[in-house]
Amino acid sequence: MNVTRGFTGRPRVHNPGLPPGQYDAGEDWPVLSAEVTPDLTAADWSFRIDGLVERPHTWDWDAAHALPESAYDGDIHCVTGWSKFGVRFGGVSLDAFFHVVRPHVSATHVIARSHTGYTTNLPLADLTGGRAWIVWAYGGEPLPAEHGGPARLLVPHLYFWKSAKWIAGLTLLDHDEPGFWEGNGYHERGNPWEEQRYSGD
Repeated sequence: MNVTRGFTGRPRVHNPGLPPGQYDAGEDWPVLSAEVTPDLTAADWSFRIDGLVERPHTWDWDAAHALPESAYDGDIHCVTGWSKFGVRFGGVSLDAFFHVVRPHVSATHVIARSHTGYTTNLPLADLTGGRAWIVWAYGGEPLPAEHGGPARLLVPHLYFWKSAKWIAGLTLLDHDEPGFWEGNGYHERGNPWEEQRYSGD
């Protein structure tokens, strides 16, 4: 797959809260996906953490909701150039899930996988310390399917392709493995403030 560099369709307005190369999407929330939106209900949804953990575990919808609630209020940034300010997601911090499974000290990276088969890779450090969530609400309403509902991963300090829609699980590893977009030329980490859009950036 060829990667097209450069997103120049919108004017760039100076805003100190915008990472370089981004524009403020305002009230818009563009829908961008690598696959067709699945027909996935809350009753069918599950989330599993396995790999380098002491106690691999699977949560269904009710079990995940029984964990302590947490919310993210802030901004999100897409690699295609848009940023969205003042968003609010509700769900559970990944720290609560990790508390159950107890990652091994040898775990350094994670492969996140969706119910559709999509994957993306992340350093484990980017998912701990109150920096990442499993979310199922947006603006006080259920997360729409086209935006990853019933539940998605949220890693807001990285480009949004790292926040896998329709999240199914995490596998903890002692090494890095590329996910779908990373295997097609995108950056391994995706820090918007360093414009890590593509491999080599």
